[in-house]
Amino acid sequence: MNYDTKAEIDVNGVSKQYEGESGTTTALRDVSLMIASGEFVTVLGPSGCGKTTLLRLVSGLESPTDGDIMVAGEPVQGPNPNRGTVFQAYHLFPWLPVRENVSFGLVEMGVPDTERRDRVQEMLDLVGLSDFADAYPKELSGGMKQRVGLARALAVDPDVLLLDEPFGSVDIQTRQRLQQKLLDIWSDTEKTVLFVTHNIEEAVALSDRIIVLSGTPGRVRATVSVERSRPRDRSAQWFVEQVETLFEQIGPDT
Repeated sequence: MNYDTKAEIDVNGVSKQYEGESGTTTALRDVSLMIASGEFVTVLGPSGCGKTTLLRLVSGLESPTDGDIMVAGEPVQGPNPNRGTVFQAYHLFPWLPVRENVSFGLVEMGVPDTERRDRVQEMLDLVGLSDFADAYPKELSGGMKQRVGLARALAVDPDVLLLDEPFGSVDIQTRQRLQQKLLDIWSDTEKTVLFVTHNIEEAVALSDRIIVLSGTPGRVRATVSVERSRPRDRSAQWFVEQVETLFEQIGPDT
């Protein structure tokens, strides 16, 4: 897939600190990275390295202590419909059927009824849930709930899709099916994707580039390009070697 080389996401010298009863905790320190329009980039690192914090900063749900973040040339100053976010926790409204969960953002934006219905149906078709439009979240499997979350994020047609370990709570077979569904959607829509995971195989299977963060506080340890066509054979020698190399790069600080 070709992508525009202009920066869609520009993180410049970002640090994030939290104040707690035991003092100050530094989650990220002096993180800089650029993601091109249409690129699929994964942030990879051990638990507690600040991956989720970085994604929340890009989404606008939190603000950096130092540094700045630009998306599409504009400073991030809070949440924006142009940045769709999907978390590991489903965050679905249990009292609403699938159709209304997907349409929630469109309702908030004041999209007219007919246009909203058409858009929701398009998204349900895209994620393969048209037959479950009237089902409630309690009636869905974990993988189906995650697809509802993805459809809801895509419904408002954001240029940037932010995903925080979205497949971490499903079994491996479902995880791989959802990974392929995400790649299909990315290829069809040309969204810019920032994906967070601690799963090395997932990162290698999905990404154009992988940004490796060190342990706490999170810093950019390495940036790795994966210049292979998709779908990627996880049993291929290059794949296994790439996973092993990344495993070594994620290792503890010295």
